[in-house]
Order: sequence, then C-alpha cells, then structure tokens
Amino acid sequence: MALLAAYAVPHPPLIVPAVGHGQEAAIADTIAAYREVARRVAAHRPDLIVITSPHAPLYRDGFFIADTPEETGSLAAFGQPDERVTTRTDLPFAEDVAARLHRRSIPSAGAPASMADIDHGTFVPLHFLEETINLDSVTVVRMGLSGLSEADHRFLGRAITEAARALGRRCVLVASGDMSHKLKEDGPYGFAPEGPKFDRTVAEMFAHGNLEGLFGLDAALCDGAAECGLRSFQIMAGALEATGEPFASELLSYEGPFGVGYAVAAFEIEDAPESTEEEAAAEIVREEDREIGGARGGSPAWPPHPGDDPIVALARASVESIVAQGTVLPLPTDAPEELTGRRAGAFVSLHKHGQLRGCIGTIAPVRKSLAEEVIRNGVAAATEDPRFAPVRPEELPFLEYSVDVLGEPEPVDNLEELDPTRYGVIVTRGHRRGLLLPDLEGVDTVFDQIAIAKQKAGIRPDEQVHLERFEVVRHTAGGEPRRPAGSSLKTPVAMRIS
Repeated sequence: MALLAAYAVPHPPLIVPAVGHGQEAAIADTIAAYREVARRVAAHRPDLIVITSPHAPLYRDGFFIADTPEETGSLAAFGQPDERVTTRTDLPFAEDVAARLHRRSIPSAGAPASMADIDHGTFVPLHFLEETINLDSVTVVRMGLSGLSEADHRFLGRAITEAARALGRRCVLVASGDMSHKLKEDGPYGFAPEGPKFDRTVAEMFAHGNLEGLFGLDAALCDGAAECGLRSFQIMAGALEATGEPFASELLSYEGPFGVGYAVAAFEIEDAPESTEEEAAAEIVREEDREIGGARGGSPAWPPHPGDDPIVALARASVESIVAQGTVLPLPTDAPEELTGRRAGAFVSLHKHGQLRGCIGTIAPVRKSLAEEVIRNGVAAATEDPRFAPVRPEELPFLEYSVDVLGEPEPVDNLEELDPTRYGVIVTRGHRRGLLLPDLEGVDTVFDQIAIAKQKAGIRPDEQVHLERFEVVRHTAGGEPRRPAGSSLKTPVAMRIS
C-alpha cells in the first residue's frame, strides 16, 4: 500500500470545547468539516497517520521527525492540562523517511527535551481523529517544517509516500496549518490586504486541486499575510504527487471569524483503472524478462544487445532493477573496462513519450568507477528526482534512456568562452551550485543557459556567480523505448529485450 489520502486542516486550540468555552460555535462549519475528515480517515482504515505541524520543533537546516516509541501531549499551555493524548510512533517508517532525506543531504532530528510534548498543531487534529479512531490501533508520526527550500519540503512529502509504499503501510497524511493571521483589524494580529488575498488564492487551489500553485507564491504576499501552513501544505503536495495517481480535491470549509483563516480540504487518491495499455505492455515485458533474465542469470537489460552502448544498457538495467525488483543493481562482473577503469561524473536521463521523466547526475565523480556512477544515478533518476513521481513498473516499456558523461570542469573568465550547443555550464555562489547540460532544446543562448542553471541552484538572477564549463559525451545507442508510444496491444509484436 502507500498514501491513501491527504487532508489540510487548521489547528485553533479554541476549537476544543474545553478551551473555547463556547467560542467554537462561531466556526461550526470548520467543526463539521473536521468531523467529515475524521470520518473519511476512519473509512480508509489506516495503520499509519502522518501529521505535519508548524508548531512541532522547527529547525533551520533540517526536519523534525518523531523518533521516540511514544509521544504524549496536552493543552496545558491553553489552561487545560487534563486534555491529553498519547500516540505510538512507527519507528521503522520514521527511520525510512529520515534515510531518504539523508541520501539527499537533508538532515533530520528528533525533538529536544524542552519540546518533546505533542504540540497543539498536532493535538487539534488528533482531538477530532479520536472521535472515529482508536489511537491505540494506529501509529502516528509527527513531523515539523524547516527553514529549507520549497523543493526540500516537497521532497519530504515524496519521501513520506515512498516510505509508506516501500514498507506496505496504509498511510493517511494530515497537513496541519492555519491560513493568514491578518484578516481583521480587531483580530490578534491586525489586518493586512495580503491576508484575504492569500487565503482566496490558496482556498481556490484546494478547491480545484491545483497544488502545484503552492510553490512559487510571491514571498511578499506570504509574509504580508502572516500565513502559518504553507510549508505544511507543500509537504502534502509532494506526498500526493509521489503517488503518481490522480486525486479528487474538495474544499470542505473556509472560515475566518477570529481574524485567522481556517480551511479544511480533502484530497482522495482515485483508484487507477484495472487495465491500461501500459499495465498490459508491462506484463508482456515482465514475462519476456523473466524468461530471458532467468537464462542469463541477471538483469534482462544486461549484458547489452549487440550494437547497444554498454553505458546506456547499464543505465537501463539499473532503472529496471530498482523499479521492477526494488533492488539496486550489483556491478556486473563482465562490465567493460571503459566503465570500470575510469571515473567521471555522469547524468542519467529518462524520457517517456518525448517528455522528460527523470534526470539526476553528478558533476564530478563520487564513486569508484563510471559504472557505479551510472548505476546509482539511474536509481536516482527513476526514484528521487523531486520534479516527478517515482517511475512505476508499468512505465518501463515506454522509457527512453541517455547518459551524459562529463568532462573535467574548467573555469570561465568571460561569456565568450561559453557555447550552449557545445559546453554545459556550472554556476556557483557559496554553497549553492547549479548545472545545465549542453545542447538542450529551447536553450539557445548563453544567457538562457546561465539563467536556468541559476534557477536550479536557487540563485537570484541578479546575483554574481562563478562560472565553469564542461564538455559531455552523450550516449544513446540502444536507449530507445521497448514499446513505442501508440503501439497497439491487440496484435502481439516481437519486442527486443536489450
């Protein structure tokens, strides 16, 4: 299993009657929507609930992930110490998510002793979930936000879905977060015109399922609105994206009578069709792979077919091994010297129906050989590219492969030394570094090339950078899809297994 659904919810402590003392009646729609969410969560029969909270421990350069077997908390800070909750933590799941973050060089940590109690951003959702679920029958993993980039929050969401899939968890994600805190002059934070604008923008995204719009919102709008939940919602968007499945979206309620925006939204994963062309094609390939792979005693993509480039064949074998079998391809004992006897940075690119499906690489070699570089970057291109959901087994017959092997970078003193058709470019400012390969469609000028490389590194267009250039050798022979787009399954055709 994997992610079943995700929900965006607010966390006003006064929604709990013991704290609200009747004030909660002013947000009756929010309460009704919250109870609908609790009903839906129970209907999914999850064994794991992940809650992301802006009030969990917040680290500048990493994410908080609960790492104790059990967590407890109360509303003592709001005058109600007897309002308590206790949860069990799914430690293997938490460790899996942390490991996925660390492979991307994103730190994670548990809570310091002074912040070990469950925060109110987590407590409020649990208050409603307890109405429909026995918390002793499920595990809960609490996670925090960070000072890292939008892309890193998105990746955390992807890691949540991928860990649930890998461990077979029935997982529901609850993204806790209020909207703007500046909706009314007599509210606790006053009024700002950005407040209502922010809430309208995000509520519309929730209503129409346009979660991509949560990324790249104007920073002045978000700051002026004094929003609380955006990064929590971005984690949710990454988690939904990583399922690779469509989802139904519904804005269940929106209210802001106390000067703070409260939105409740539901995102239900839709069931995939029982039979699709890709599923049927994948089954044909899997059957042929079983026969040929068994005869060879290894991956069906290795050794390479006569005429194929062994570098491309190794990339294909790496992707098929991790996607179809869930294992990293071991280094083939018969890999040629050109792969095992040299070191170089390399990028593995995947395309599907002419569109990019994944591209990950290393600027400089970090492994013992080019062969190991290609194997690891093939795994990353298929499963870790933050722009895409992980490749699914049914997609394998439609993938096209290419591998770019990078030459040594050399410094550039002036723009005349660059040529986007011949040289790739590396831009560096401090610890931020971005790379763009040469000879890319739509990148026609040096200025285009530098601008895109800066964007990838999170460097502003007006910031000065150190420039380097490099040449590449692009390998494509044997990388064509096994089944071309639009091919029919009604009449079986001979399929070459590379």
